[in-house]
Amino acid sequence: MPQYGYFLSCEQYGPAELIEQARMAEQAGFQALWISDHYHPWNDEQGQSPFVWSVLGALSEAVSLPVGTAVTCPTVRTHPAVVAHAAATAAAMSPGGFRLGVGTGEALNEHVVGGPWPPAHVRLEMLEEAVQIMRRLFSGEEVNHRGTHYTVENARLYTLPDEPVPVDISGFGPAATALAARVGDGYITMMPDASMVEQYRKGGGGGKLISGGTKVCYGADREECVRTVHRLWANELLPGELGQVLPSPKHFEQAQTLVTEDMVRENRVCGDDADEHVAELRRFADAGFDRIYVNQIGPDLQGFFDFYRTKVLPQL
Repeated sequence: MPQYGYFLSCEQYGPAELIEQARMAEQAGFQALWISDHYHPWNDEQGQSPFVWSVLGALSEAVSLPVGTAVTCPTVRTHPAVVAHAAATAAAMSPGGFRLGVGTGEALNEHVVGGPWPPAHVRLEMLEEAVQIMRRLFSGEEVNHRGTHYTVENARLYTLPDEPVPVDISGFGPAATALAARVGDGYITMMPDASMVEQYRKGGGGGKLISGGTKVCYGADREECVRTVHRLWANELLPGELGQVLPSPKHFEQAQTLVTEDMVRENRVCGDDADEHVAELRRFADAGFDRIYVNQIGPDLQGFFDFYRTKVLPQL
């Protein structure tokens, strides 16, 4: 049976709000937490972007649930040796356990340090090399590395969890899914696509953890929920690789004019019909996911958690 978790959105909420949501999620019966790792929000309407590693420290004191990043990019903005340091400390502090979710990232967050934004196949090469470096550091050894993309000299992590940090790899296409199957401790994708799950399992993923997530907007007025999603998260309905290559929130705001409210109605669960919420999460369960996370877009957080505690999670 899958576990059901709550997805904390650093793009939409500040640190104190995220910690309170985590407490509410644990009290409502959610079994795990995800948290996004962004330098920018996708658009100015979302309006936040706290440093995830600071928030993770507070989460370790606030809740006992397992937590993971969804996802961190350990390749451009932050060197993999630094990400490994942060992740090891987060894992040592997390009572429920910590998983480092990683991916090839977006220009939105990564180009801020002024370097070029590589093409997708190069970003995958960088991610694989970064994972190799981090794994060596998680073992406690002193690492010296001169590779294609990274140099590490005399690096050793002294504060480590009891077990090496699991590294889950995000993939939205065949190449990234193949990489996740080959080198990941788990697989992350935001689409309930059984064919990708099958590729991951057969490609080397075996019985490793597969995690996915979705966003909903709970509220009594369905049309108001549609408008809320359209205002805050229309970026999720942009086609193709726009999400990976647009460099700033203002560019996403320009592109979002292509997204209509009808597209939101067709692609996002909005309102307070429990059966619709259950069906959305079961799409992931039926596709073979082990952990399924949900994020509430709308402002009624207390209503959402009460609704899931009493109407949705019991059916799942």
